[in-house]
Amino acid sequence: MEIHKKFAHSILLLFVVLATSQYSCQAQNSPQDYVDAHNAARAQVQVGPIAWDDNVAAFAQSYANQRIGDCNLVHSGNKQYGENIAWGTDLTGQAAVDMWVSEKPNYDYSSNSCVGGSQCLHYTQVVWRNSVRLGCASVQCSNGSWFVTCNYDPPGNYIDQRPY
Repeated sequence: MEIHKKFAHSILLLFVVLATSQYSCQAQNSPQDYVDAHNAARAQVQVGPIAWDDNVAAFAQSYANQRIGDCNLVHSGNKQYGENIAWGTDLTGQAAVDMWVSEKPNYDYSSNSCVGGSQCLHYTQVVWRNSVRLGCASVQCSNGSWFVTCNYDPPGNYIDQRPY
């Protein structure tokens, strides 16, 4: 009898761990989480806040749903919105935004360029002053990884224009 109790407790504990690990991965994917992460980066360079937009979010969700089968880092090709995409295991929206913002040291404001051939255009889209509406989505792909996309309205990263 005691062994069955221990086994039942072990199964229950395993269920709780699995359920909460799934929740913790998605705990940072609310619209407010995305907005807060973007606005923290924007505030660092005195750019006004960005706001959540349900129409932009619907586009982001529609495109993310198309990536479920492969999780490939392929842009949507839509020109109406700016776009940042990310992929990873256990990737939350917060972590994706943090990854894009981590490109900040690669951006040189005086030359308005990415330094040393490094990537910085994800960062500049996050802080683009004229982008004032945001919509993001994440999906778990069939391979178990996560695909995250954020779209920006109006889009940024125009040649010969500074983000702020």
